[in-house]
Amino acid sequence: MPDLSPRRRILVLAICCMSLLIVGLDNTILNVALPTMQRELHTTVSGMQWTIDAYTLVLASLLMLAGSTADRIGRRRVFMAGLVVFTLGSLLCSLAPNLGSLVAFRTIQAVGGSMLNPVAMSIITNTFTEPRERARAIGVWSGVVGISMAAGPIVGGLLVDSVGWRSIFWINLPVGLAALLLTWRYVPESRAPKPRRPDPVGQALVVTLLGSLTYAIIEAPSAGWTSVRILFFCALALTALTALLVHEPRRREPLIDLRFFRSAPFSGATVIAVSAFAALGGFLFVNTLYLQNVRGLDALHAGLYMVPMAAVTMVVAPLSGRLVASRGPRPSLLIAGVTMAASGLLFAAFDGESSNALLFTGYVLFGLGFGMVNSPITNTAVSGMPRAQAGVAAAVASTSRQTGQTLGVAVIGAVLAGGLSGAASGTYAASFPDAARPAWWIITGCGLAVLLMGAATSGRRARESARRTAERLEETEKVGAGVA
Repeated sequence: MPDLSPRRRILVLAICCMSLLIVGLDNTILNVALPTMQRELHTTVSGMQWTIDAYTLVLASLLMLAGSTADRIGRRRVFMAGLVVFTLGSLLCSLAPNLGSLVAFRTIQAVGGSMLNPVAMSIITNTFTEPRERARAIGVWSGVVGISMAAGPIVGGLLVDSVGWRSIFWINLPVGLAALLLTWRYVPESRAPKPRRPDPVGQALVVTLLGSLTYAIIEAPSAGWTSVRILFFCALALTALTALLVHEPRRREPLIDLRFFRSAPFSGATVIAVSAFAALGGFLFVNTLYLQNVRGLDALHAGLYMVPMAAVTMVVAPLSGRLVASRGPRPSLLIAGVTMAASGLLFAAFDGESSNALLFTGYVLFGLGFGMVNSPITNTAVSGMPRAQAGVAAAVASTSRQTGQTLGVAVIGAVLAGGLSGAASGTYAASFPDAARPAWWIITGCGLAVLLMGAATSGRRARESARRTAERLEETEKVGAGVA
């Protein structure tokens, strides 16, 4: 990538952030619309899970492929293709006549989305090469998550209440087209000096693993955990995982370079990303259903209730980026773990939904934790890795996020559906708090996982393992380049 002026680098960062904005808005707006969609499409809780997980599942499955493909054929080219497909998928979603069509069109959106965030992060990594400057850029990038969380519920609520749920997909059209034109005009092309070869077997195993596991979790409450169908998909997921662990180390250029995980900070960032985004997916899913189906709020007012959480995330995320730049990832991760766990505990053990004061306290705590966690995840994932593999490293981090969100919605949705179906006779509103309590304990556990992994993988010994891993990867890249 050519050396760009400071103003041009900021413009590239802004264009990349536009892709994150539309993907983030899509998730938060959709959550606000879930109860309305459930009524109009005459579907169940598991049906609502699929509208979210069909997207995150395909996204998680294709992110690493998109990252390695972008390194090979050109990051700008893949990024622009992603904007076209995502925008087209959004248009199709707005026209979906039924749940099946909506889920299918969400997968098209996901194919486009898989080409956006990891590729944009790779572009940012190769644009901002100085570590402190890169950490600050990633802090801005993470702050866009907060903007999408803050704007999504309000914009979504207004659109759902005034126009209808289909309009939530329209907002992606002008932003996607503007980002496409700006990318074509201002983002330079870049490729890895020695890109990786495709790994179709590894890609198929990743899709099989994530797809079968998600299907088993979502459908288990209705089919039964011991049913032949669920046991088959669990066995299929285990087989795919085993095959992936056997296949990938044997390839010279694997889809998932397992050597990355010799770095304790990188491994920790992966686990933290899964835990944090599982908590986020479950948190938004449970709260949306609670606010609209239990408290009886319309979509707009439900969105306004969640603004404190989103606003705190928006303010804290850039501060976390600066903290990572000056003090490293440890302070941000510890703060994130404590506050996310405290938020889940407030609802699990102290009936946080019983009063507005406790409810908003829980929202603020979760927003603080989530705002703190995103920047150290991303910075740790790409720092120290060879720039030639920036797309792959960023894609692993993005895959971890989407996998976490997929599993969070699947697991917590399944727990909630099981609790509601097994509740004693009574109204939905009366049964919901007790049915949701196990879900809140899971979210608390996710926060504790962030805390423990953040403490364990951000010390001196962990940083030394990252340095050794980076040196080995650099040596391998040089040897490979010499052989070529």
